[in-house]
Amino acid sequence: MTKTAAIIGGGVIGGGWAARFLLNGWDVRVFDPDPEAERKIGEVLDNARRSMPGLSDTALPAEGALSLHETIAETVESADWIQESVPERLEIKHKVYATLQEHCAPGAIIGSSTSGFKPSELQEGAARPEQILVAHPFNPVYLMPLIEIVPSDQTSPEVVERAKGIISGLGMYPLHVRKEIDAHIADRFLEAVWREALWLVKDGVATTEEIDESIRMGFGIRWAQMGLFDTYRVAGGEAGMKHFMAQFGPALKWPWTKLMDVPEFNDELVDLIAGQSDAQSGHMDIREMERIRDNNLVAMMRALKGQNWGAGALMNTHDVKLAAESGMVRRSADIEDPSQPIVTVARAVPIDWLDYNGHMTESRYLNAFADASDRLMEIIGCDQEYIATGGSYFTAETHIRHIDETHLGARIEVRTRVLSAEGKKMHLWHEMYAGDTLLATGEHILIHVSLETRRPSVPSDEIVANLAMISKAQAALPAPEGVGRYVGQPR
Repeated sequence: MTKTAAIIGGGVIGGGWAARFLLNGWDVRVFDPDPEAERKIGEVLDNARRSMPGLSDTALPAEGALSLHETIAETVESADWIQESVPERLEIKHKVYATLQEHCAPGAIIGSSTSGFKPSELQEGAARPEQILVAHPFNPVYLMPLIEIVPSDQTSPEVVERAKGIISGLGMYPLHVRKEIDAHIADRFLEAVWREALWLVKDGVATTEEIDESIRMGFGIRWAQMGLFDTYRVAGGEAGMKHFMAQFGPALKWPWTKLMDVPEFNDELVDLIAGQSDAQSGHMDIREMERIRDNNLVAMMRALKGQNWGAGALMNTHDVKLAAESGMVRRSADIEDPSQPIVTVARAVPIDWLDYNGHMTESRYLNAFADASDRLMEIIGCDQEYIATGGSYFTAETHIRHIDETHLGARIEVRTRVLSAEGKKMHLWHEMYAGDTLLATGEHILIHVSLETRRPSVPSDEIVANLAMISKAQAALPAPEGVGRYVGQPR
């Protein structure tokens, strides 16, 4: 059953929320009185469609339906989740909530994107205060996984758990903020860094570009994958955090920062910082900067996926959910029609699969076919549990034909056949498609091996039986065009 999200306010944050829900298969209804709202949301969605699928190694669900509405009443009709992203003025939010609650379902969750207001402030005068909580995202919402979930004393635990479940289902990380506090958690750190940066620029110590370089060339990389306390724990060496605190704790008494003081926020300071910022990056328009940002975020988080660490571990978990919901076959018993090729890969082409020509580089065709072989192994019973017992398949020979090119964001599908399965040998044929277009074929010979002796060995009875069932069922299919070719053979 398709779920529906209502987005109230379609600016940068609201548009990002719309993209996150839409690309996870939700229907999305948007209200924004701005006459440019449709264009702005469309541009955010273009960026999201380009980058967000790159986070996953399985296909995202089919997009939901997007609609823009002229009234809040129409927008919130039948909505399961309502996300308010209107300007940070409490009187505007209260007015919006009054209209929302007049027309929305009592069971709908109302989340606010506010970065500053506490939920109890948002709930003042509300007809159903227990329905409202803070769901504070980080830009771009369609890539950044953190959502601060902040309830008040009037928010029931059931609503909190339901909200966390929905956020997790979008491939995001719900951080449950246990106590109300101004600016929640993450923005308090950002505010501290921002205040110190303003002083450094005002006092002529550093330019905006030099400050940015100090972050992205230094602690920003460490924080991105390990956070604050684990970073300092490692800095403490073998003695750990206690040693670090003993060594660097006295520095807290030194007058290093001006965090308790704020420079006068006047036109002179604004012009100084704006001028330096223009000199730093004014040669790029905002959409170009957004694409650079998105490329970097996807590349970093995909690197973390390979380590199953931090945001990468979160996305690996989301991939498992997406694959299960897409109906991808996991076991031989799940195959509806074993006489047809089995879909073993369904995904989008991510940013880091492109080469200098702007299309998918040849090594990634092998990457996709290797993933297809791994999935076929899992289907027949050669999964991680089996491999732990000492048996697995090694690839002995591979032949790939590159037939057509494909580009960033294209949804590709690999369909796999078992051409033969005799004794220790498995002969696979993969075909990669984008829609109806054949992109490449991969022919592979795999040999079952004992991991103890590193020599060919006989697979388990279960694997033998599953392979025999599939190869026998597919034997009636015509021989694939190109099977058995050698490199350079005339076409």
